[in-house]
Amino acid sequence: MSSVIKVNLPEQSYEIAIASSSLDQLGQQMAALNLGKKVLLVSNPTIFKHYGARAIASLNSAGFEVATCTLPPGERYKTLNSIQKIYDAALENRLERSSTMVALGGGVIGDMTGFAAATWLRGINVVQVPTTLLAMVDSAIGGKTGVNHPHGKNLIGAFHQPRLVLIDPEVLKSLPMREFRAGMAEVIKYGIIWDAELFTQLEDSKRLDQLRYLKTDLINLILTHSCQAKADVVSKDEKEAGLRAILNYGHTIGHAVESLTGYRLVNHGEAVAIGMVAAGQIAVDLGMWQKEDAERQNALIQKTGLPTQLPDGLDIEAIIEALQLDKKVKAGQVRFVLPTQIGVVTVTDQVPSDTIRQVLQKM
Repeated sequence: MSSVIKVNLPEQSYEIAIASSSLDQLGQQMAALNLGKKVLLVSNPTIFKHYGARAIASLNSAGFEVATCTLPPGERYKTLNSIQKIYDAALENRLERSSTMVALGGGVIGDMTGFAAATWLRGINVVQVPTTLLAMVDSAIGGKTGVNHPHGKNLIGAFHQPRLVLIDPEVLKSLPMREFRAGMAEVIKYGIIWDAELFTQLEDSKRLDQLRYLKTDLINLILTHSCQAKADVVSKDEKEAGLRAILNYGHTIGHAVESLTGYRLVNHGEAVAIGMVAAGQIAVDLGMWQKEDAERQNALIQKTGLPTQLPDGLDIEAIIEALQLDKKVKAGQVRFVLPTQIGVVTVTDQVPSDTIRQVLQKM
């Protein structure tokens, strides 16, 4: 398998390169971009143990000088304290404006490395090498970087596009089952907001809860269609002035659930799945979406083994209050991405709090 998807942007276009065993071509791919010789590879200990040596060997063979920085895994470490550790490594290794930070890991590592690169020396190169399905199809693409604030997810951040996104599907084989399922939430999201064909292909698959049940052709389709959807949207709206907001489908309530559970109880994909169920039902209650389509969505989410109910004991009023801290709030109004048919969504701030409350109470 080998695909190249272009993210076309006014200032800095780049490629999403998808190919089996492409991790071993990382250095060669970066050398072709004429980047500076100093590289800081950021990862977590688990991912680094699996793939660090291969990445470093590839970079060294292409003439890069490589330093490393490893951070603890998990959303609760996506903080300014972790960013400080990246800065310390950048300073210790004398990274320059031509230098590059390479994010080898999932969405947490990718977001933090991107933010550190955006702010070190007012902005240096970053290359994304995602190792989770969620990062491959979503967070590694599009230049959104950042860290969490105790009161909200990704409230601190910057737009900083990568120079390259390198996706090696082979690394998914070491992905824990729960993390694979988390990535499938974002894949389903693309089916709802943009790509009805992808949604139908997922429906036709017998099992989606474990990587081993998915044929190579389906994995290829999931990666190429999802990355193409993200590239299409970002190319049309780089900094979320309008269209790009549709990528937040399921994320409004999802982010509230994540922050209220301390980023420990549910992971990002699980929270997005819950958020999609809620958003779908809100759309049905407002007369915008057919009940049958909402049921198709929820059945697909269940097929992946993702949750469709709120965690036990979560306070509904706390969720309503947390929504006001969402980044997408405008003039005090919470903006929701709501489906109107499979493959088509709209963005609205005309969702009554009582409607949100009633939907959540039934979950």
